[in-house]
This record gives sequence, C-alpha cells and structure tokens, in this order.
Amino acid sequence: MRVLLIEDDDRVAGPLAEGLRRFGFTVEHARTGAEGLAGPEVAMVLLDLGLPDMDGIDVCRALRSRSSVPIIMITARDDEVDRVLGLELGADDYVSKPFGVRELVARIRAVTRRARPAVPDTQCGSSKPSDDLRRPGTPDIQRIGPLTIDCRTRQVRLHQSSIALAPKEFDLLTCLAEDPGAVCSRRQILDTVWELNFFGPTKTLDVHIAALRRKLGDASWIENIRGIGFRLVLPAYLDATSAVQARGGEIR
Repeated sequence: MRVLLIEDDDRVAGPLAEGLRRFGFTVEHARTGAEGLAGPEVAMVLLDLGLPDMDGIDVCRALRSRSSVPIIMITARDDEVDRVLGLELGADDYVSKPFGVRELVARIRAVTRRARPAVPDTQCGSSKPSDDLRRPGTPDIQRIGPLTIDCRTRQVRLHQSSIALAPKEFDLLTCLAEDPGAVCSRRQILDTVWELNFFGPTKTLDVHIAALRRKLGDASWIENIRGIGFRLVLPAYLDATSAVQARGGEIR
C-alpha cells in the first residue's frame, strides 16, 4: 500500500517511515501542507495537524474536498475540539502522539477494511482469480474462495465447515489475508503476529505455517517464496472450479 506521510518533524517521520516500510508499506514523505497537497495519488494519508505552513485541519479539508482517500490524523494536541473537527471534516481516524508503529498499522488496516467496497454475492462466480482473492462480505469478514475469515468473532470457515485455530494461527492467517497473493516477508510477519522487533527463533514461524497448512487441508494455500517469505493464494484446483462454475460447466 502506498502511504503519504505529511509530517514536518524528521525525528518523527524518519523512524515512522522506516517502521511502516518494514510492514510492507511504500511511504512518500511531505514536510509541509502545501507539499502534501501537491503530493502523488496514494491509498492512505497520514496527516500531522501541527504543520509549519498551514494548519493540518485545513489540509484535511482541502484533501477531502477533492478526494475520498482515507485520512488518519496524527496529533500531539490535547484539545478534543481539534480531533472532533478533523473527524467531522472527513478524517477517518486519529492517533495521538506518542504512539507505536504497530498501533498505527492496526489503524491503517482497520480504516482500509472500512473503506473497501463490498462486492455483491452475484459476483461469486466470476472467473477472474482477483475476484476470488478480494471479495469481502462485510468490513470484518473476508472471503477468499471457499475460505471465510471473520475478524470480529475470530472464526474461520472452509467450505462452510469451521476450522479451529490457535490464537497465533488465526493472527498469522489474517496477516497473510490482508493482501492475498502478495508476499509477506518473514520479518513483516514476525513483527505483525508476534511483536515488533521479535528476536526469537524464526523456526517458530515455520512451525505455525505448517500447522496452518495442515488445518487448511492443503499446503498449497500458503506458498513459500524462498528467501523472502510467504503468501496466501487460492489453490489451483479451487481457482479452476470457480472458472468452470462461472461458465456454467462441470468438472469431470
């Protein structure tokens, strides 16, 4: 995901951008409101309210007048009025300084889920693999072919049958399912599922991957990208099934 960080303090922006990149984000940095408003088109804006050239509230108002891009305000202000005003002007969330990168990543993902448009069930038979990989039902439910992940209840179903996952197995699955088909690095997964700057044995990840593959009933759900990490994909035979069903045919 491409993110625009509008923050004038390099002591904040530098570590924050580095932390976000470790979670797989592409970060563009603007130091002023004017630079941010002239910045590239992105999927998310992280907006500091205390900018040197103009108030962050005005930047928020200008962004929202021309775009529906999700905006998360970053503020050190204690005044509730500023936060409320920003939200009323169209910001999607806010985080107060000081904060951790993991908290911000969680808020980015939550805002992204809320902003992701739902796709009608009538499209379930689409023959395009991307449709199966990105078909949400509600903001808290993600469907990848026959696999359903309910983040609110922490329940997983495959072909309508429940799968019992341990807490870390569920967190691992949701991490991979954030962007199906995209590769998650081992470091990114460890930082997300375990803790930031996790220094334990990386074998822990391999053990949980093996357990998750076993419970999904097919190792091909999770591909190992040698030397990089893992990605969640729809197994080829399920993808073929969707394509045949979309054409009204049968698999023989």
